[in-house]
Amino acid sequence: MPLDTSTYALAHLRLDGRRWNELRHLHAQISTQASSDGSSYLEQGNTKILCTVSGPQEQRRNAPGGRQQQAGAGSDTEAQIVVEMNLAAFSSTDRKKRARSDKRVQEMQFTIAEAFRGTLFTNLYPHSTITITLHVLSQDGSLLTACLNAATLALVDAGIPMSDYVSAVTVASAPSSDQSLDEVDPLLDLNGLEEQELPFMTVGTTAAGTGEGVEGEAKIMVLVMETKVQMGRLEAMLSVGVDGCRRVRGLLDDVVRTQGRRVMENKIS
Repeated sequence: MPLDTSTYALAHLRLDGRRWNELRHLHAQISTQASSDGSSYLEQGNTKILCTVSGPQEQRRNAPGGRQQQAGAGSDTEAQIVVEMNLAAFSSTDRKKRARSDKRVQEMQFTIAEAFRGTLFTNLYPHSTITITLHVLSQDGSLLTACLNAATLALVDAGIPMSDYVSAVTVASAPSSDQSLDEVDPLLDLNGLEEQELPFMTVGTTAAGTGEGVEGEAKIMVLVMETKVQMGRLEAMLSVGVDGCRRVRGLLDDVVRTQGRRVMENKIS
């Protein structure tokens, strides 16, 4: 089903009723799996992710699959970050189960591992492995961003030192083609239908300088674009994406603070 761009051109409302800069509903929990070192559950729109973290734990030389096949392999002076993604066959409408050897899955695993290698203090855990396991329960666009946000919460829950949250969002070029570049507003946080029809990018940042009491500038950790877009629209898309990451970071921080208050209340009682 093609995306109806006429509706947006007239009312400036997307098919799900959002305006160009509105995020989808984001619901998240941490400490959802008691048996893991860290865990989280995240819903970003209708995209639903369950994430668990194991480690840091000592590397096993004879681990199945070998070190060469692991995403984000480190060195003997820092921890190795391994990302495993499992996409349920019922998570998408085509009911197609993607194997771990699928090229798209491997690309996302590598991107996630590289993003967290730049923010986790892996040098504190030499000869060890941090395993991030992502279970995709439902897909409705922005899959990579939801995985990054869920992994951030699970790593916080695991207590692994990190410099800042990695928050991510998707942003697309507006569907209307009869507007000048100055009048076009990029669309934030795409759903599945928008992602199929529009040129978009995935932006992930460590949002230093955008949170309360934090100074500095945001650092882009993830920037993935798999489609072509006019050069004149790229700067606006990136600006909207960075601002969206700031807002997502605030939502993730609220989840962490809520869990912290709950833990303190339980200890006091």
